[in-house]
Amino acid sequence: MAVISVEKLSEHVGVAVLDVDVERLRSDEDLPAACLTALEEHGVLLFRGLGLDAPAQAEFCGRLGTLARMPRYPIPEVMQISFDPDNPNAEYFRSNDRWHLDGCLDAAPPPKAGVLTAQVVAAQGGETEFASTYSAYENLSAAEKEHFAALRVVHTFEAVQRHSYPDPTPAQLAEWDRRPARTHPLVWGQRSGRHSLVIGATTSHVIGMEPGEGRALLDELVQRTTTPDRVLRHAWSVGDMVIWDNRGLLHRACEFDRAQPRVMNRTTLLGDEPIQLVAEPVGAGRPS
Repeated sequence: MAVISVEKLSEHVGVAVLDVDVERLRSDEDLPAACLTALEEHGVLLFRGLGLDAPAQAEFCGRLGTLARMPRYPIPEVMQISFDPDNPNAEYFRSNDRWHLDGCLDAAPPPKAGVLTAQVVAAQGGETEFASTYSAYENLSAAEKEHFAALRVVHTFEAVQRHSYPDPTPAQLAEWDRRPARTHPLVWGQRSGRHSLVIGATTSHVIGMEPGEGRALLDELVQRTTTPDRVLRHAWSVGDMVIWDNRGLLHRACEFDRAQPRVMNRTTLLGDEPIQLVAEPVGAGRPS
């Protein structure tokens, strides 16, 4: 088994990987397993200045797991994130500045992990922030854990898009309505025994709660998860690669001048674990 050397980036989440260069990335057959182990432990892995192009990123990430494919991009395993008008998904990237967990609106299980490599960085701003909902769950009181384990939350495409388009056109509303709503438990009890909170910008309302009360709860949980002392903010340099655990981390892009270039190559590792209710009572001995 390969061993990697790491350095903590913050108290609650994230490490920089210190001893991996492009050559090792390509040649060390045991490295992907070591990275996945470190990812589960630390939530975010930063590889500074690797400089992977899209084919190399797709090749390495393919050794980590099965990759999502996005046919409208030249290399389907690599989505380019930018506000270039020619980008087929540019309209939807506007909401990336809100805390979110990927995959809550999909029929398939949420992605296991996301990977970003910086190709062009913003002159000012444009950092990416991460916050652990594993840690947020651990900090709940016993009474909150018991209460939240019974709650189910509706996620909608309209909820996330209204952050960017508060006065949508009829055409936009019709398009959003074509995207099915998804209902998930607030607490994700994972096969590993860990628990995370399924919160963020896609949340619409809590089933069985008055709308204002449910909205206040969901917003409060995001605020508690993302207090400044619990957030890892990464200021990008060209060539940096970051991998994060999507099952238990929220992330968002920080503000920058969207008229100026900022280009990220994004790869997504498919998940194999649906969001599900806690399988056993809180306090029964499983680790969080």
